[in-house]
Amino acid sequence: MSKNSEEKSPENVLRIRRATSDHLEQVVELDARITGKSKLDYWQDIFERYAARRIDQRFFLIAEGPEGGDAGIFGLIVGEVRGWEFGSEPCGWIFAISVDPDRRQQGIGEALFKAMCDEFRQVGIKKVRTMVRRQNTLHMSFFRGEGMMAGPFIQLEKKLIDG
Repeated sequence: MSKNSEEKSPENVLRIRRATSDHLEQVVELDARITGKSKLDYWQDIFERYAARRIDQRFFLIAEGPEGGDAGIFGLIVGEVRGWEFGSEPCGWIFAISVDPDRRQQGIGEALFKAMCDEFRQVGIKKVRTMVRRQNTLHMSFFRGEGMMAGPFIQLEKKLIDG
């Protein structure tokens, strides 16, 4: 690796760490920029469940610049260890990943994914799963690029209300 590429690698310009309640406002803002909806109640609940309780098996990570949170967060990833659902061995589940649209294609998502996989490995997990909407080419491409592929389970659903 050349000196220039080392200087520009995500590891040299990113700080990935566990989210705290101090990040809640930045998380809500980032999510609103991406989804077009501000979901304060949703993210407060996620913080309570994934950043404050059972943190040995629940992980809420944020990426920020080397100077810390003054520039805002660059991205986030949330996951947990799940086990024994329909016979599944315990595995890591990723259910949220977001990167600031202005900072995409800089390796931030990949760095967050790798950090989450490291957290799972450290607690003895050997496999990671997620669920992606078929039409979501951004997430589908990202996870496939990280080596994920269709697994042995399929997702089923049923409408509970007509219409």
